[in-house]
Amino acid sequence: MTDVKKQVGTTEQHDVVQIAGAGPAGLAAAITLAREGRRVLVHEAKSEVGHRFKGDLQGLENWTQAQDVLAWLQAFGIKTDFEKIACYTGIGFDYKRRSYELCSREPLFYMLERGSAPGSLDHALLTQAQALGVEVRFRSKLNKLEGDGILATGPKGADAIAVGYHFETNMDNGFWFICDNNLAPKGYAYLLVMNGKGTVKSCMFSGFKQEKLYVERTVNAFKQLLGLRMINPQPHGGAGNFNLPSSALSGIHPVAGEQAGFQDTLWGFGMRHAINSGVLAAQSLLYGTDYNASWQRLLKPQLETSVVNRALFAMLGNRGYRFVLSSLSNSSKSNSSNLRSVLQKQYHPLWIKRLLMPWAKRLYESQRKDESCNHVDCSCVWCRCG
Repeated sequence: MTDVKKQVGTTEQHDVVQIAGAGPAGLAAAITLAREGRRVLVHEAKSEVGHRFKGDLQGLENWTQAQDVLAWLQAFGIKTDFEKIACYTGIGFDYKRRSYELCSREPLFYMLERGSAPGSLDHALLTQAQALGVEVRFRSKLNKLEGDGILATGPKGADAIAVGYHFETNMDNGFWFICDNNLAPKGYAYLLVMNGKGTVKSCMFSGFKQEKLYVERTVNAFKQLLGLRMINPQPHGGAGNFNLPSSALSGIHPVAGEQAGFQDTLWGFGMRHAINSGVLAAQSLLYGTDYNASWQRLLKPQLETSVVNRALFAMLGNRGYRFVLSSLSNSSKSNSSNLRSVLQKQYHPLWIKRLLMPWAKRLYESQRKDESCNHVDCSCVWCRCG
């Protein structure tokens, strides 16, 4: 790794905003700062952006806020020229493999690719940042931060893991998921296909040591249900860490994205929270705003509600999942209902969810403080030596 103290002179340190991490949060912060004329240096420990995703297909969620997420990004000055497909309709399955069609008049999410390939979200953010004059140094680790800076280096623990395969396929575009604790304990199994590429994974919130068994069951289930066709499958896994910090500052420096624990505790895709927190962190440096006050006002209500949602979902079990799927499917069939709006209501900080918050916090405890690993010669994706 390159020593930052040799890279940046004492005088220059206080002129350049340094950012640790070139993920969505770090690059969103860099873009926001550069658009206002600040000099920005981003340090990325890996050799490329999106290194840990390697072509993973994910969903940029569009249901927690009224404004469409693409318009929301554009309002921040962030371009949306990455490859994507709007997802209006999908199929969910329960533990008995009964199907439920979910339809929405507005996109539920935008499917996109993560990683370093052209067209991916990470590549698009990097390209925009560099076009604005942001310097991004790869294989560079920020060991010491003096002056203005932002920390956005990724998750610090594993509260959930998503394990499975990336592959090529001749299947049609679409998304499918299965709610079954025998495939994904307290989580969900999913299949995403976009333009000849696919991702199939078990997203589990417990039972991590049996990850191989759950992945095998997930792949077999989608083969039986949909005739899953995988060409050149590549194993892949990742971890998600969710946290409700009392402060998202490290000393005087804002902490953004997954490093702060800003993810949706229920569904796990946290790109919207990451980008939002990166922008807020940059604005705190530009305008002297209170970063803690900003994220607590704009992000905390949804983060807390997602903790309650996670606690309730974990208690449902397979029969409960079937009830939820049936209810969502019935809502999507109503001409007067918009499924996106139905889901959005689940993230409103209603009085009943505020009442349940102390219970949910006791029931759900982040693994961020768990530094231990009981494996020897570990190759799993969920612990710190994986």
